[in-house]
Amino acid sequence: MNENLIELLECPVCHNQLAWQVVSKSGSHIERAEARCFDCGAIYPVMDGIGIFLTPDLPRNDMWEQVDSRLALHLKEYPDLERKLMGVSLETLSPTDQLLRQMILEEWARFDESRKINALEKLYTSDYVACWKSQYEYVLESLGEFRGPVADLASGRCYLAEQIASRLHRPVIITDFSLRVLRRNQKYFQFLGLDDLASFIAFDARKTPFRNGAVECMTTNLGLPNIESPTNVMSELHRIIGGTLLAISHFYPMEDEPNGKAITEAGLETFVYKESALRHFLESGWRVEIENACTGDALPTPASSIFDIRPDGLPVAPTKLEWCTLRAVNKMDR
Repeated sequence: MNENLIELLECPVCHNQLAWQVVSKSGSHIERAEARCFDCGAIYPVMDGIGIFLTPDLPRNDMWEQVDSRLALHLKEYPDLERKLMGVSLETLSPTDQLLRQMILEEWARFDESRKINALEKLYTSDYVACWKSQYEYVLESLGEFRGPVADLASGRCYLAEQIASRLHRPVIITDFSLRVLRRNQKYFQFLGLDDLASFIAFDARKTPFRNGAVECMTTNLGLPNIESPTNVMSELHRIIGGTLLAISHFYPMEDEPNGKAITEAGLETFVYKESALRHFLESGWRVEIENACTGDALPTPASSIFDIRPDGLPVAPTKLEWCTLRAVNKMDR
């Protein structure tokens, strides 16, 4: 975590100032430290370069932990399944099993091998991939308007954050509530030689550790729909972003009944429907525009041939997705 971030951070619980005790550094990056809130006494550590600002009051469903850890443990318990996944020619595996193989190689920090696997373009339709890449390019071009570090919300596997660092050579704050995925991303950025540009912070988007207006520009790559119980998320982001949020998004048709049922059952309505997403932005005080819109066919991702796993819960039936980048500007921004 870059030491310059200290001036941007506060207690995510009571929003008061933190007292910092830095134990060790590597250049400008803090490796070990402790931040204690002056008011409520909460303690937030920096461990192995990752700032941990998670609060105990919010329940979280860590899918990265569930998939990665369960898969790794399952392979250890059943060596024959490991041979079926890892000991055969890549071309004989289904697209989903190629992705699982890539994830295991990343778990083992064998990034030189994992980077040779391009499972995503086999998992999704050509429309899906083209629209997704179009949003990447649009966001990267748009970032030229801003200066300073880019905060990437709910970074996941860092598809967008990697592009920001590698192609724009911009400092990027990589965030997620999963410590497991952040540790993986940290090793990956070290492998790429981009670790000097990256800071890693664990927090929940519903209670962030940033001060009011501290973030000039934030990005997110399909991160908003994956936030559980997101009712106050836009208000919290409005508090911390003094400038602009660029959110890669895709929306389902309201009249899509098969997928609509699955969306409702999963409680994802807030940010997967355009009207609902825009309403939440506007009600939280944002000016929001839809930019770079495109539409493409989407199909359910195929199941694994080895495990009872499917990469994505949606869509459950063929549909057309409306892709875009939402540009949300804080109305208080001068």
